[in-house]
Amino acid sequence: MTSILVDDQDKALAFYTDALGFVKKTDIPVGDAKWLTVVSPDAPDGVELLLEPDGNPGVQIDGRPAAQVYKKTLYDAGIPFTMLGSTDLQKDCERMREHGVRFTQEPTKTDFGAQAVFDDTCGNLIVLTQQD
Repeated sequence: MTSILVDDQDKALAFYTDALGFVKKTDIPVGDAKWLTVVSPDAPDGVELLLEPDGNPGVQIDGRPAAQVYKKTLYDAGIPFTMLGSTDLQKDCERMREHGVRFTQEPTKTDFGAQAVFDDTCGNLIVLTQQD
């Protein structure tokens, strides 16, 4: 399991399922939030992405939740929050574009394969990569 900090869990669930093709695995209310995970439909018992709220007020920086400050700092610098894998980067990018996904970096060859960067609409840039 790994976490992706999101500004709105319902919006994140819609994006990660509709635009990216994940499926909801867990949705359990926890106070004002939820324990909300998605998985690849090809590996329902594989890695889960926890769509974790970024508004926890427990630790603050300049009066804002630290997670929000961290995410905005990365986003403004153009630094992706995390990396997801693909077995066919071109095909996945085309399918994602059909769902309105905005890419900040088009598919590009790298020393280890290819990658593209997209905005997840929840405050993050995400790298989609295909290794050679």
